[in-house]
Amino acid sequence: MSRIQAAFFNDGVPFLSGDPIDYVYGHGRRRQIEQITDLHPVVVTSENFAEEAPRLRDTEVIFSTWGMPRLEADQFAALPKLRAFFYAAGSVKTLAQPFLERDITVVSAWAANAISVAEFCLGQILLSCKGYFRNTRDCQTPDGNHQTIAFQGKGAYGEKIAIIGAGQIGRQLICLLKPFRLKILVVDPYLSEPEAEDLGVTKVSMADAFSQAYVVSNHLPNLPELQRVLDRPLFASMRQDATFINTGRGAQVNEADLIGVLKQRPDLMALLDVTDPEPCLPDCGFYHLPNVQISSHLAGAHNDEVVRMADTVIEEFTRWQNGDPLRYQITQHMLERMA
Repeated sequence: MSRIQAAFFNDGVPFLSGDPIDYVYGHGRRRQIEQITDLHPVVVTSENFAEEAPRLRDTEVIFSTWGMPRLEADQFAALPKLRAFFYAAGSVKTLAQPFLERDITVVSAWAANAISVAEFCLGQILLSCKGYFRNTRDCQTPDGNHQTIAFQGKGAYGEKIAIIGAGQIGRQLICLLKPFRLKILVVDPYLSEPEAEDLGVTKVSMADAFSQAYVVSNHLPNLPELQRVLDRPLFASMRQDATFINTGRGAQVNEADLIGVLKQRPDLMALLDVTDPEPCLPDCGFYHLPNVQISSHLAGAHNDEVVRMADTVIEEFTRWQNGDPLRYQITQHMLERMA
């Protein structure tokens, strides 16, 4: 039995100094694909596609990650046997449509990337419940560095945590929070009451989430209609000493409103892994607020964690090859709601 004809496609990305294929499919994963497919020896790019095209006509599978080039109609025509596209990264919103229109299976490792974000948020939520971020700020001076003076949070027992958006990341985070005695509030119009019951969460409005929770974690999808939906009334309604965490997108926050509320409410804490733009402009007010901590879009998969995405697409490829049901296939319906 002949092996599947496969190829890596990638143009590279600005945020990686090296080759994305080596970065994501390292630690022996590229070698593993070489062993289970008849792999084209050259990574196909926008620049070398025309040169490689005569040797790609039998290609059945494309593997890629961040940096996947957008294929044009004439390029698809040069790949008449293409049957599946395996993407070891997150969203395929800007890539998948031409494949789906041609009945080519699309698989994304977005769920593997979601694990990294959920783990990051789990740590921030538990530390926020303890008041860790404000406590360490108090402890930066000799006068504040005392157990009876430095701030202490309410603790991670019985508190209310709000998850804004119950997509893949939100659901992963809910699962990670289950061992802790926390009350989980969720805002998501697509989450049914039976689903909420199965997840062990309480479905609430956006206003109730912000006013009731001790920690609010944003996981809204990056859609145009959700820009600036998190605004002054919501932030102003937050409980005393509450924390807002954003690993969604900066554009979902009205940042001027958030800055204004944080100036008025030094008791609040904002942990921002994303801003708009990224990085913040030099004159951004976030830099001058002691109750803000900014990280550099760190929550998603990085370094050792990206191998999990390669493992996901390799496992999905094996299932696809064997005719087994896929776990992470992208459908047209999913694409319409995907960030």
